[in-house]
Amino acid sequence: MDSKSLAAQPESRRTFQIQAEWDDEAGVWLVSSDDIPGLVTEAETIEGVTQKLLEIVPDLLELNGMAVPEDDGTAPLDLLIHSERRVSIGC
Repeated sequence: MDSKSLAAQPESRRTFQIQAEWDDEAGVWLVSSDDIPGLVTEAETIEGVTQKLLEIVPDLLELNGMAVPEDDGTAPLDLLIHSERRVSIGC
């Protein structure tokens, strides 16, 4: 789906994209979203990220006037995880 069609979607049908990137130096996942203003957090595990999102996102959506849930009372989230690693290759 291109950005034009995403922007044209009503928020009740919109999937909110959230990025999680591993910070090797800090040893945590840094989490943010261009779709949800104010969403910035960190956690040591992806499970911790997920738990924080379940707690934080509903409040942020409401505070930003974006709390328009699906018919089942939910808002879809798409968690994009990025972690770059190196592996040794024996030659």
